Amino acid sequence: MSSKSIVSSNDTEKLFVSSEYIRNRFATVMSDMYKSEVPLYGELLDLVNGINETILSESEEIKKQLENTGEDTRLNMERHGAIRLGKPSELFTMRRLFKVMGMFPVGYYDLATAGVPVHATAFRAIENTTLNQAPFRVFTSLLRLDLIDDAQLRASIDTILENRQIFTEKTLKLIDKSENQGGLTKEDAETFVQEALETFRWHDTATVDYEMYKALLGQHRLIADVVAFKGPHINHLTPRTLDIDKVQISMEARNIPPKDNIEGPPARKCPILLRQTSFKALTEKVTFKNQVGNQEMGEHKARFGEIEQRGAAVTQKGLDLYNELLEKTRRAIGGSPTAENADEYNNLLAENFKEFPDSYNELQSQELAYFHYFTTDKVKSISKDKNYTKADVNQLLQEGYVTIEPMVYEDFLPVSAAGIFASNLGTDDAKREYEGTSNQSLFEKDLGEPVYNLMKWYEDKQDESIQECLAKINA
Repeated sequence: MSSKSIVSSNDTEKLFVSSEYIRNRFATVMSDMYKSEVPLYGELLDLVNGINETILSESEEIKKQLENTGEDTRLNMERHGAIRLGKPSELFTMRRLFKVMGMFPVGYYDLATAGVPVHATAFRAIENTTLNQAPFRVFTSLLRLDLIDDAQLRASIDTILENRQIFTEKTLKLIDKSENQGGLTKEDAETFVQEALETFRWHDTATVDYEMYKALLGQHRLIADVVAFKGPHINHLTPRTLDIDKVQISMEARNIPPKDNIEGPPARKCPILLRQTSFKALTEKVTFKNQVGNQEMGEHKARFGEIEQRGAAVTQKGLDLYNELLEKTRRAIGGSPTAENADEYNNLLAENFKEFPDSYNELQSQELAYFHYFTTDKVKSISKDKNYTKADVNQLLQEGYVTIEPMVYEDFLPVSAAGIFASNLGTDDAKREYEGTSNQSLFEKDLGEPVYNLMKWYEDKQDESIQECLAKINA
């Protein structure tokens, strides 16, 4: 992994490791920790890696596509995780922590409309090259206390959260050090990774008594998970598969209990957005402290293993069509799919999505998805009697001077996330509705900076690839 050197304040050159190095190291150590804490996750990794190897050996088209976009090197190390934070100061510091790893907030997600009282962003790298080197992402939610209607409980939650510190002292000092000197040495980076890991570790002792836990659970299972523990334990890690339907079918044979339904769009020849499934959340023993200082044993469900298949990033026009077809399907079956109506839901979803074009050429020509553009060998013979511009790109594509590959969707889907939460926690909470509106401005105030506009990020990356093609053609 590359390093960079900068001059410190005393004019002595210091060698700092790259943020990609730190991010890869953190993702590896966290994955190892999660495998030891949740052994089924290790089984899941083996299953996914085996299916990916089979797909790549059988499909030259998929293999070539990944090679062209640079995703082939990242496939088996790709992970995303998820954490849930309780108070604004935790979000503010988490942003600073992830920045040490070269991860930035991309997109704003309001999950309240899907029955989950949080809003969120995804921390990830923002350059294609660094994404391919270290594709670790963390979907990071912040509890919305304003959506809790019980004023007394809301005040108790506020007090509980104010009395906890989720970051170690060494983590905070190393964040300061990285910000002040512009990076970390390899030794400091290793200490940072090990210390930061403590924030994401599982704790089997609650910070509240059982009565308070039940009160939190009664409000929403996710609220209990956020508030009742020392820190925001990583609640899942997610490998990327090239065929999620094969994973879903194969899980039970490996004694991995799958959720009832795959979230997201239906299976397609040209995948779009994000499809997700998981194994169901573990029931784990937890020790609660009662009011007289004794201990009481109980149970908690939170952690699971997720799998994702990523497809093409869609434009706003494509996302509007996706949401329309998804909502049409859910209305027809009366809401979110269940174990009882999963087959009916999947058949109806596939039927409704026939309206969504299923070839990359159609997705490009109708401006429904984003693409990487590449010149072909044919450009050597292109006429030089004009200066080609973006207005000529479609013609250049049709005439074979330019070719395309889909731009992978790097982000998340709120309805899918809520569906994963609901099915894994065994709750109907996702069916409830929260009064209130999205509050991106408040989220960004708590975060300490604006989130990257999700659609603009893809537009900019697509435009960069087009401009690179035009520069070659016009040279």
